[in-house]
Amino acid sequence: MNTQRDSLRRIVDKWLAPTPAAPVRGIRLCRMQANHVRYVRVEALRPTGVLALFFFRHDDGSWQVFPPEAVRMMMSPRRFAM
Repeated sequence: MNTQRDSLRRIVDKWLAPTPAAPVRGIRLCRMQANHVRYVRVEALRPTGVLALFFFRHDDGSWQVFPPEAVRMMMSPRRFAM
């Protein structure tokens, strides 16, 4: 078994609690063009309509509902030293 897939399945179960009456569907794996971060769109059918959540892949292999923090450029005093 793939532990990465298992961890995604566990987090989907946690956030969407699928049941036979309210199944999860429309799972789509994508990659952002700008930074190549992988994400999955998961849809669950609810009595009020379709609920869609995005799960983002982090560098440590975990899946979260928030995207990974971008690597930011920082100013350093060394850069200005002569």
